[in-house]
Amino acid sequence: MQKHILCIDDEAEVRDLLAAVLSSKRYRVTVAGTGAEALRLVKADAPDLIISDLQMEDVDGLELIAEIKESLPAIPAILLTGVLFDPDVVRDNLSKKVSCYIEKTAPLTRILQEVQRLIGPP
Repeated sequence: MQKHILCIDDEAEVRDLLAAVLSSKRYRVTVAGTGAEALRLVKADAPDLIISDLQMEDVDGLELIAEIKESLPAIPAILLTGVLFDPDVVRDNLSKKVSCYIEKTAPLTRILQEVQRLIGPP
């Protein structure tokens, strides 16, 4: 069975790019543009991995991940963001809430490496 990834971002271009890249690697990908949509999708079909933007128009990505983890505590989550964090902040705070943090400017290969590290091949 294909591994299922939920990509959450309020920018359609980012969602579409992630979906295209991950689908081309044979992952099953679902996308959400809002926090409410993401929560509905998680309840209907729990993913194996979440990839979420940090700053979205309707929700904070960290808060959304925390809410999802209330019902799926073991689910890994990748936080994508354009915000640069001090390495100490990442180590001391973000690493307790998400499996990894990746800057949006990182190469797509970096995202794929983390996906495979967290949930394995499709």
